[in-house]
Amino acid sequence: MSELNEQGNILLTLLADGEFHSGEKIGELLGVSRTSVNNYIKGLQGIGVDIYKVPGRGYQSATLIKLLNEQKIRQLCGYDNIKVEQIVDSTNQILLDQIPHLENGQTCIAEYQLAGRGRRGRTWVSPFASHLYFSFYWYFDSGIDKISGLSLLVGIAVVNTLEKMGIQGVSLKWPNDIYYQGKKLAGILIELNAQATAACHCVIGIGINIKMPPEQAKLINQPWADLNALIPTGVDRNELSAILIKELQYLLPRYEKSGLTPYLSRWFELDCFLDKKVNLLIADTITMGICRGVNRHGALLLEIEGQVKEFIGGEISLRLAN
Repeated sequence: MSELNEQGNILLTLLADGEFHSGEKIGELLGVSRTSVNNYIKGLQGIGVDIYKVPGRGYQSATLIKLLNEQKIRQLCGYDNIKVEQIVDSTNQILLDQIPHLENGQTCIAEYQLAGRGRRGRTWVSPFASHLYFSFYWYFDSGIDKISGLSLLVGIAVVNTLEKMGIQGVSLKWPNDIYYQGKKLAGILIELNAQATAACHCVIGIGINIKMPPEQAKLINQPWADLNALIPTGVDRNELSAILIKELQYLLPRYEKSGLTPYLSRWFELDCFLDKKVNLLIADTITMGICRGVNRHGALLLEIEGQVKEFIGGEISLRLAN
């Protein structure tokens, strides 16, 4: 874990207003040379802050920078076990490293991830103060075999949160993606610390695209969407975080008690591939069929030559058939 140094934070605060600031003014404020100013600018650009340099005018952030506020999130959601970090390797790893010394609902949110990760070992692109990088801890007494449908419930929690923010038309793709009009808007990565029959420590990682910088967009090899395109006035990440925390705090105890069954109708309502022809990728094998939703264990139901088969767990990927 690391943070910007004092000069880096001063520069970030200065540029947050979206106005032009001359190199001379910045140098005086930081107490450094013009060469050092350029190095600090490059440092911020290196973590994804989009900064322009215009001769005769100075430096300007491409957009207003609105930082996460730990106290505001706590006030909005009514929970105190929330930690906002500036720069981390991974919000999931922060919580995993603290097991078993965590309480249910412990939340870690960061402005930037050095090594953000997604499902199947993929990298999650994590530019500074641009998206939501969010991890949430929960302890299940029932053991690992009882939480096979957890990623589906978390997906429902994310959609519920977005709808409460006024965002409609969001859908879910089994087992852990949130889509908008065929483009990936958010993803879920659940990591466990448990034995098959013992209690299960669970870290729920959620990444939501909010304001994708153009340079970072070039690093993504699939269609994507961000909330900024859906709400031109912008999204308050503090409000989004607070609503998501409240939604998880509400749903997880109920899921632990009743499983996925009470939420199946909601999943079928949101399933973007329901009754469509799909390809199921397992290792190097492609299986074609029709998506028929999921069962109470969270398994994918795939109709193949008139028979419905269940698929769950492992390195499985679902794609819409061409």
